[in-house]
Amino acid sequence: MKSTLNKGIKSALLGALLTFSAGTVFAEIAVIVNPANDSSLQADEIAKLYLGKSKKFSNGQSAIALDRSEGSELRIKFLESTVGKDESQMKSYWSRLIFTGKGIPPKVVETDAEVKDLVSRNPDTIGYIDAGAVDDTVKVVATF
Repeated sequence: MKSTLNKGIKSALLGALLTFSAGTVFAEIAVIVNPANDSSLQADEIAKLYLGKSKKFSNGQSAIALDRSEGSELRIKFLESTVGKDESQMKSYWSRLIFTGKGIPPKVVETDAEVKDLVSRNPDTIGYIDAGAVDDTVKVVATF
């Protein structure tokens, strides 16, 4: 009887762990801008902003990209979904641009709250956060 109970508890714990893990892995990423920004952005335009190949939104307004910390799951998923590179490839990419004087990487911001704060105060910024953190202080232009 005790063995059956332990198996049941282990199965329940494993199920809960898998459910939690799946929610974390498949969380949506929201690319956000200031609500006053009337630009429409396609995935390739977002990639160009994060690769430093473009410095303007589609409406001609300056664009300042905000990135997240190296190693964060959100950043890893964002890079794979938008620019098609992993973190080491992005680090190498930006190292070359910095060395040749052709670019400065996006500013790194630690939390969803910080990204939202900076984006809500500056119409020139673009960032990405967990879609669950979106509120009316920012506008979602894409999800991944």
